[in-house]
Amino acid sequence: MKTRVITAVVALAIFIPILIVGGIWIQIAASVLAVVAASEVVLMRRTLLVDFGAILTMLGALIMTLPTDIWHNLDLPVTLQRSSLLYIFVILMLLHTVVARNKFNFEDAGVFTLTMMYVGLGFSMMVTARTAGLDTLMYAFLIVWITDSGAYLVGRKIGKHKLTPISPNKTWEGSIGGSVIAVIAAAVYTYFFPQTYSWWIMLVISIILSVAGQFGDLIESALKRFYHVKDSGSVLPGHGGILDRFDSMLIVLPIMYLLGVF
Repeated sequence: MKTRVITAVVALAIFIPILIVGGIWIQIAASVLAVVAASEVVLMRRTLLVDFGAILTMLGALIMTLPTDIWHNLDLPVTLQRSSLLYIFVILMLLHTVVARNKFNFEDAGVFTLTMMYVGLGFSMMVTARTAGLDTLMYAFLIVWITDSGAYLVGRKIGKHKLTPISPNKTWEGSIGGSVIAVIAAAVYTYFFPQTYSWWIMLVISIILSVAGQFGDLIESALKRFYHVKDSGSVLPGHGGILDRFDSMLIVLPIMYLLGVF
């Protein structure tokens, strides 16, 4: 517990100022987090980080976090644009399945391609949300944090019905309770810090995002269960890996973007 608390304090002491300052600092943070999170998937799959496919995966996740205007400002040829580079990476991975002689197969290429999109896009949206405003990004964190904490507290107190075998400790009571508490908190927050839509519409969006955040948690739980690991990594002592801490945000932020919140 002591290690967990110390890690949380240190992490927040570094992360909160970065969120407040924004700009290049949030971009650097997102890029670093994306690379580390991608490396965690690589290691869960028991692939060396120096493997050609692993390097492409981490580089692809990094490229996904870079803002679109960078590519326009640099005036790069079409083959060096972000979408083209990712497609080239996919082709290289497929070619690697031949050169590697079954040490890197089609399934590896599929997992790593999905990782680039899942991790890279999620952290890219963190930068986009911060660009829209600190209050917008904090709205996302508020929903995720309170849903998670509320689900834990309610589930521990009155939870009886298991939610899913993927995560045996989660209950329906905790899930519903966490969402209810998060939506109430979000209702108060959006009253004082109005977002893109009216208060009532943001209330509905808050419900969607709270549920989506729980699915993000379950998606990562399914990933860890598939690879028979307890945590995605060990970069955060007492808390696990980057994916363990940002799994919900990687789903919530893209959905916020698709719903036009930022």
